[in-house]
Amino acid sequence: MPKLKRDLTMEEQLARGPMDLPFLMLVVLLTGIGVIMVFSASYATALNEGHAATYYFIRQGIFAAAGLGLLYVTSKINYQSFRWMSVFVLGFALVLLVLVLVPGIHTNRSDGVKRWIRSIGPIPAFQPSEFAKLGVILYFSARMSKRGSEKKKKFNTRTLSGTLLQKADGWGFTELVPYGVILLVIMLLMKLEPHMSGTILILIPAAAILFAGGVRLGWFALGGAAVGGLLALTMTGYQSTRILVWKDPWAYPKDGGYQIIQSLYAIGSGGLFGVGFGQSRQKQLFIPEPENDFIFSIVCEELGLIGAGLILLLFVMLIVRGYWIALHARDRFGSLLAVGVTTLMAAQVFLNISVVTNFLPTTGISLPFFSYGGTALMIQLIEMGIVLAVSRQIPAPKQG
Repeated sequence: MPKLKRDLTMEEQLARGPMDLPFLMLVVLLTGIGVIMVFSASYATALNEGHAATYYFIRQGIFAAAGLGLLYVTSKINYQSFRWMSVFVLGFALVLLVLVLVPGIHTNRSDGVKRWIRSIGPIPAFQPSEFAKLGVILYFSARMSKRGSEKKKKFNTRTLSGTLLQKADGWGFTELVPYGVILLVIMLLMKLEPHMSGTILILIPAAAILFAGGVRLGWFALGGAAVGGLLALTMTGYQSTRILVWKDPWAYPKDGGYQIIQSLYAIGSGGLFGVGFGQSRQKQLFIPEPENDFIFSIVCEELGLIGAGLILLLFVMLIVRGYWIALHARDRFGSLLAVGVTTLMAAQVFLNISVVTNFLPTTGISLPFFSYGGTALMIQLIEMGIVLAVSRQIPAPKQG
C-alpha cells in the first residue's frame, strides 16, 4: 500500500516560506565579487610561493561553493531549532578556545600568538574565535528571547544578602550575570592567545543583542568602561606598538608602518576609476599577503573610488536589509538572531576598512566575503543562512 503523506505541522509550514531574495542576492553577489578579487590580489603571492597563479582562487572558490551550499541548508532549518543548538555551539566554541592554547594543536608562530588550530587532514587551519562569535550570538539570542516570560526570583528580604540581591535584581543586575560570566571566560581565554580584535568582534554583537533585548542603557556605559579598562590594562607590547604606528606610520617605514603605508599608496594610486582589474602594482609583493586583511586596498587600487564605493554600497544594502528582517521577524528570538548576525557583519566591515585606511590601528580583522580564508567564509555564509531562515517565517502582510 502506498504511504500516506503526513500533514505538515504549523512550524514546518512556516519554515518552508520563501526566503528573502534581496538579502540572498546581495550575499551571492558579494561572495562572487570577493572570490574574483581574491584571484586578482593573490596570484603574485601564489607564484612567489611556488604555487600555480590560481592556487588561492581555486581554494577560495571551493570554500565559497561549499559555504553557499551550507547557507541553503541552514536557511531551510526551522530557526527555532537554533534555541537548543545554541548551548552545544557555545560549548563547542569554548572547548576549541581551550584547545588552541595546547602546544602541538595550535600553529607555531615566531611571535608566540596562538590563534589558529593547525590543519588536520582535509580540515584546514581555523580560528576558534569564528565559532565563538556564532556561539555567543545563538546563545545570547536564545536566552534573551525568554526575557520577561520567566518567573521573577524571590529573595528573603529579612537577611542582608537577600535584601542586596533583591535590589540588584530590581536594577537588572542579576539577569546580566550569566552573560557577563560567559563573556569574561571568553575574554580571558582569548587574552591567552592573545586576540584582542577577535574579542572585540564577540563583544559588539553580544552588546547589540542585549540592547535589542531591552537591557538598560546604564549597564552598557558601565560595562563598556569596565571592558575598555580591562583591555587597556592587559594590553601587550605589540598592541601598544600598533597604536604608535597608527599615529605616525611613516615614523616606522621598515617595521610596523610598512604594511599600512603600502596600503595607503594602493588606495591613493587608484584614483577615481582605478588602474584596472588585475593591474595592481602594490600586490606585487609590496603589501604582505594582499589577499587577506588588506584586500580592500587592492580593490581601491584596481577599481578606484567608484568601484570601491559600489562595493561599500552593496555592504550597506545588505546590512540595512538584515536589520529590516530583524524588525519584521516572527518573534523576538528571530529578531535577536538577525540583529546579532547583522551587527557582527557591520562591525567587521567597518573595522576592516578603518584599518586599511589607517582610521584605526592595525588589527587582524578580515573583510567579510572578500578576505581569503575558507573556514571564516563558510561560517559567514552559515550566519547569512540563519538570517534567511528567519526571513522564511516573516508573517505575510494582511490583505485589504
